[in-house]
Amino acid sequence: MEPRILPLGSGRTINVIGDNMTLRLTGEDTGGAFTLAEQNNLPGVGIPLHQHANEDELFHIVEGSIAFTVGDQSVVANAGTTVFLPRNLPHSWKVVGDTPAKTLLQVFPAGAEKMWEEISDLPMDAPPDMSKVIVICARFGVTLLPPS
Repeated sequence: MEPRILPLGSGRTINVIGDNMTLRLTGEDTGGAFTLAEQNNLPGVGIPLHQHANEDELFHIVEGSIAFTVGDQSVVANAGTTVFLPRNLPHSWKVVGDTPAKTLLQVFPAGAEKMWEEISDLPMDAPPDMSKVIVICARFGVTLLPPS
């Protein structure tokens, strides 16, 4: 591994079923230890209920507010809040309020970025084909769940 200094705006920007993220560090950069993504989303953007079999996630809200459903608990996380989600815990999130949200997302260990990149490569000129998203997620140990 080599040290990395990432200036503002560096990284690959992708769209994962509406989630606009910039991959700042990937498993290739960290020896597989973790992935770091910066998420910048408008109100209403969110990711449906799902769970990871292989990764833990850490969200740090930099700007805005995000409503999280974690298991059977719901909470609104405002700027400055950190949310840790261990693997196998059902969760979802959605940007709430009137302002965009900026989040730093770390995933341990790395690997989810490969799934995000595949999903981002799907045609996005209409609502995403969720049957294809489900197949891609399943290959990476992520299960999309019905809303509770």
